[in-house]
Amino acid sequence: MQEQIKNTKTLEELQTLYTATFGKNGTMTAKLKNMKNLDNDARAKLNRENAALRELFKSRQTELENAAMHAALATQRLDPSLNPIPENRGTLHPLTQTLSDVSSILESFGYEMWTGPEIEDDWHNFTALNTPEYHPARDMQDTFFLENGNVMRTQTSAIQIRSMETVGAPIKMFGIGATYRKEMDATHSPMFHQIEGLYIDKNITMSDLIADVREFLKRFFNMDNVDLRIRPSYFPFTEPSIEIDMKWHGDRWLEIMGAGMVHPNVLRNCNINPDEYQGFAFGFGWDRLAMLKYGLNDIRKFYDGDVRWLQKTGF
Repeated sequence: MQEQIKNTKTLEELQTLYTATFGKNGTMTAKLKNMKNLDNDARAKLNRENAALRELFKSRQTELENAAMHAALATQRLDPSLNPIPENRGTLHPLTQTLSDVSSILESFGYEMWTGPEIEDDWHNFTALNTPEYHPARDMQDTFFLENGNVMRTQTSAIQIRSMETVGAPIKMFGIGATYRKEMDATHSPMFHQIEGLYIDKNITMSDLIADVREFLKRFFNMDNVDLRIRPSYFPFTEPSIEIDMKWHGDRWLEIMGAGMVHPNVLRNCNINPDEYQGFAFGFGWDRLAMLKYGLNDIRKFYDGDVRWLQKTGF
């Protein structure tokens, strides 16, 4: 048997011989099945024979594989002048890159990142944010209600409530995460992402809010300066409330975010004395910022998973 193994010329021949020896009907298999009828010395001898044969097969397999590899190398030639095969390397998704950029800027301002649950109760999503029962945000046409009365989080402002309940004041944080509303078109998605900032301390004013927003936009869009337009607005959880627009490509104004001074009722709901502490809050969709920064016009493209689209947009 040893000579037969050594005389095999190909891996196919070796495999045929191995099957004839150790296969279901192989010669060594038959001997091993009869081992129970042997005395101790005969069993020991058979075990040594079995181990030796297996080692020979393994050794001959290595020899034949090495010989095949060297034969292939001897016939192959490498042309170093040929251009390398281009690699399709993955990159960060534009939303992921935008989140990284936004988080880095806000953290450099001293804001701490917080997250929270996407399924929220009435208190954190509505009531604590000074949103009464008759407010349109509670309309079932806008909000995904669950059978137990909870909702799919409609805004990351709920994270602000949780942070103030936990830390109190002073606090400087930003919350990030997915939010859900019954919207679906080129600029709206039923699931989208928000980033909201909150700064509560003594003697905080609207000018502090505008300064942070202006510096954030300058860094995010890599601009020397930004022209902002402040418009009065209404949010139940801020008073006064404002909308902030930014001049974009000439004389075009784009709505960037909503903001305002935190409503005293919201502070009281979080056991913070509004006579001692004041602060501001702002919020925006990081999907929208990504669309602006990368020149995209359909938010649904972010979720298609179309590699061709990602390649065309340069990601």
